[in-house]
Amino acid sequence: MMDMSFGSIQNEECRIDSIAQSWSVISGAGDNDKKYISMESLENHLVDKENGMIKLLDPPFEKSDLEPGYIKAYLPGTRENGGQYTHGSIWAIIAESLLGFGNKAGEYYRMINPIEHSRTKEAAKKYKVEPYVIAADIYGQKNLAGRGGWTWYTGSASWMYEAGIKYLLGLRIEKGILRVEPCIPSDWKEYSMKYKYGDSIYHIQVKNPDGKCTGVTRFLLDEKEVEEKQVILNPNGGVFHIQVEM
Repeated sequence: MMDMSFGSIQNEECRIDSIAQSWSVISGAGDNDKKYISMESLENHLVDKENGMIKLLDPPFEKSDLEPGYIKAYLPGTRENGGQYTHGSIWAIIAESLLGFGNKAGEYYRMINPIEHSRTKEAAKKYKVEPYVIAADIYGQKNLAGRGGWTWYTGSASWMYEAGIKYLLGLRIEKGILRVEPCIPSDWKEYSMKYKYGDSIYHIQVKNPDGKCTGVTRFLLDEKEVEEKQVILNPNGGVFHIQVEM
């Protein structure tokens, strides 16, 4: 009986699939050591730094007996068939953040950020689509590698905000409680955020003097240290200042 599994090293095509790699971390289902191995494999086989993209799977479907459905109708390296499908790329960023790899998370975030594809005239000519909106996909092979596909029409735009605000900058709002749990590149010395809750404004400043990627040492609300490193949000008006030291 033929093995019809996807993302298997035994396959001729689709030997690795980024969704399985990333979601082993995001879901918490992967064994602890396997999570790190899975993301290392993703980096080695799916991250294309030259073209600024993270592929969904590799090698693409073309001639094998595997039948993944409609995506096999796409040319190899196009959309879900071995190109960058941006949802998957952002899940990889979130997975790296959950593992505490702020340098990789930051690198990948910058890499797939559309504005990064317009830094030079040559890069813009390769990318060919708007640099101010997320592209749903980026072509992954031959002379089209690095060219943007659909724009303006992708749910990955909201995932990009989620990855940046919640997982890198670390702004966590749950059940009316605010926490800040950064996972940032170690060369970030500080950053600030402003969060509106009801009629209140929270000014948040994060300082990273020791060049860390994760971990909060002190959490202050209006210059008073909060041992719990969190604050119950007040919607009734007022301006509050939060200082976080990593």
